[in-house]
Amino acid sequence: MHNSTQREPAPGVYKQSQAVLFRELQNVVKEEAPLIGNRLKLARGAAGLSLRALEGRIGGRVTAQAIGKYERNESMPSSGVLIALADGLGVSVEYLTRDQELVLEAVEFRKKAISRKREEVRVQAQVVDLVERYLAVEELLALPTVEWDRPRDAPYPVGDLAEVEHAARSLRTHWDLGRNPIPSMVELLEESGIKVLAFDLSSIGGLTAHARRGGNRVASVIVVNSSDSGERQRFTLAHELGHLVLAANAGADPEAAAQRFAGAFLMSADAVHMEIGRRRTSIGWSELFSLKRLFGVSVQALVYRFRDLGIINTSLFRRLFREMSRLGWRSPPYPEPQAIPREQSMRMERLCCRALAENVISEAKAAELLATSVARLRNRMEKPPLRYLSHEV
Repeated sequence: MHNSTQREPAPGVYKQSQAVLFRELQNVVKEEAPLIGNRLKLARGAAGLSLRALEGRIGGRVTAQAIGKYERNESMPSSGVLIALADGLGVSVEYLTRDQELVLEAVEFRKKAISRKREEVRVQAQVVDLVERYLAVEELLALPTVEWDRPRDAPYPVGDLAEVEHAARSLRTHWDLGRNPIPSMVELLEESGIKVLAFDLSSIGGLTAHARRGGNRVASVIVVNSSDSGERQRFTLAHELGHLVLAANAGADPEAAAQRFAGAFLMSADAVHMEIGRRRTSIGWSELFSLKRLFGVSVQALVYRFRDLGIINTSLFRRLFREMSRLGWRSPPYPEPQAIPREQSMRMERLCCRALAENVISEAKAAELLATSVARLRNRMEKPPLRYLSHEV
């Protein structure tokens, strides 16, 4: 447990620190003139604000037209305006003036029925911010930047669905997964060097991307919707993993290939055959929900997998889907019973707590990296989760 000796600043200290920051920024703006345009635009995108909305957020200190010039690097804000912009956007001044820029490449969105360009910009901006914080704590702990554990033959060229099945088997073999269900997709991916993020994606189902900084690839990232059920998140993670390991040939549908890959990766053919056999003319709901808990996927995903493997015929497949539609399970918010608990990525928080416990960073820095308050951070560091408090220790 971390025994902190630091305290919240006394009244007046914050104003003094602001004054010191103001003087330091005057020197930075005058001597170094960092180009903040891209980072300012990213932060505004992450906040979902228009130029005029940001003008209002900072109390009209400068006009929307002036902010636009800052984003195009046609002019630089004064130190006072820079502080106001950072406060209005909920980011640190250091974030806006940081030298090396992180760039996303090979971005693949898993879109829902309606997806707006502004939403995609907001999501990409949030991904950049989260990955930068993730990388910052790794660097503070002197952890090496590693490429994700990609098989030597990947990306696998696929032209038909049989090749997709082969790719899923090959990756499971490379990661030594055997044929059994995967207990935690988040832990598996992070142990394999892929960073997993979760936040509100609204009209986007998920995405995968590579992050590059200073000409070097520094991270591979998969993002899921934090509001989705556990089974949908697991399937999205497997679907986005498919985009990382597959190279669809001309004429092949990358989305269909990634969808088939997700089913094959989460539900290996050998495991499915062992559980329900090779041919079925009927199957009951009780058995389906038992298999849902076993594989950590939706009943809908199970039925698709049974059809793909030729275990059920088209007639039974359609009958099951008609019943799921009648029950409303195939429409948002997809209220299928017995939802699988959401998996959480805890590596970033573990690294921050480690850095704080080893006095590598201050409480304030740890809170900034985790986007929380110092008070909440102390509570998480010093008290066990509530669900454990009723247990004997």
